[in-house]
Amino acid sequence: MAVRLPRPHRFDVFLAAGGLAGGIVLWALGLHTSGSGVLGADWGLIPLTVTAGLELLRRTRPQLALILGTFAITFDMFTPGNVATILMFTDLAYTAVLYGSLAAARRIPVTTGLVSLGVTLGFLVWWREPQAILVGLGCAVVSFGPAATGALVRNHHEAAETARLRAEQTALLAELDRTQAVTAERARMARELHDMVAGHLSAIAIHSTAALSLDDPDTSRASLTVIRENSVAGLTEMRRLIGILRDSGGESGPMPTPTLDGLGALIAGARANGLDITLDAGQGSVPAPVELAAYRIVQESLTNALKHAAPGPVLVLLRRADDALRIEVSSPYRPGDGPRAPGSGAGLPGMRERAALLGGTLTAGPGGDRWTVHALLPLAEHTLARAARTEVSDEEVPA
Repeated sequence: MAVRLPRPHRFDVFLAAGGLAGGIVLWALGLHTSGSGVLGADWGLIPLTVTAGLELLRRTRPQLALILGTFAITFDMFTPGNVATILMFTDLAYTAVLYGSLAAARRIPVTTGLVSLGVTLGFLVWWREPQAILVGLGCAVVSFGPAATGALVRNHHEAAETARLRAEQTALLAELDRTQAVTAERARMARELHDMVAGHLSAIAIHSTAALSLDDPDTSRASLTVIRENSVAGLTEMRRLIGILRDSGGESGPMPTPTLDGLGALIAGARANGLDITLDAGQGSVPAPVELAAYRIVQESLTNALKHAAPGPVLVLLRRADDALRIEVSSPYRPGDGPRAPGSGAGLPGMRERAALLGGTLTAGPGGDRWTVHALLPLAEHTLARAARTEVSDEEVPA
């Protein structure tokens, strides 16, 4: 089966044709590199034609072209010589390093350097004249010089390609970081929105149901009062959050971050919604990220108690122990009771995410006749550094 050689590059065709034409002109004018040779000047057309043909392979088969070109230039040494043949051979040595394999690019400069050194020493021993150095220098100019130049150019190209790939990788990593940041920000905003509004909406749903089911003016009026208070509070929270999302110039002042000092107001609002709550808070001072997470966990736990808990006391406990803040919220539990208001199912996952961002844990489930939410939030500095990259700062989170 015949082997089809790749189609030569257009520039290589022009180079081969130009080299052949130039060599024929020099031969016709009788311009040779030396005055004599073992063979006549007409024999010089053979290596000239072969070398010109090999120029067609300078990109596609560079190593094969160099090997055959070496035989051609060696044959040319037995003729008066042609400058065009020598110049085209130097190009073959250059392109063999530039376009050849990586192993060939490393091997050819070393080989041509050793050959040049061997030619120099051989002619010195044979002639015992200083002019032998010129022969070795000429060999180095024809072979080692182009090979070394090709190695330098190839290294430059590889460095440029490496820089381009590194820039692409940097851009890709930046895009991945941006995507992850957007995803994390969306998750954070979803948690904030759920925690801020879900409680108010649950209270509205429960009291509106009570107002519709009981034909009692006093009960309806009390329910409507609670509905109005929760709707106003929910709208206020929504406006604050929307204001943060829409503010791009930083002209508005920072919004206050919920703290554990605000648990009293939170408990009072939950009691107004009908929960019987006992608060036992002895946590002392805790870092801001832990304080925010603890507030939101208690807030969501009370929202769940409002929707799911059976009648009875709700206990809220906060204690600091062993460099961690322990949170417990327990409420009466009666299996089989359905929720008094619909939910999205994002409450427990959101609380677990908040605890995990601080390196803590959160569990929730029934135990006897009570449903208990238990969270343990570490206070160590290394956990807070990770939370600071994910949670908003004190000046960014609305109350």
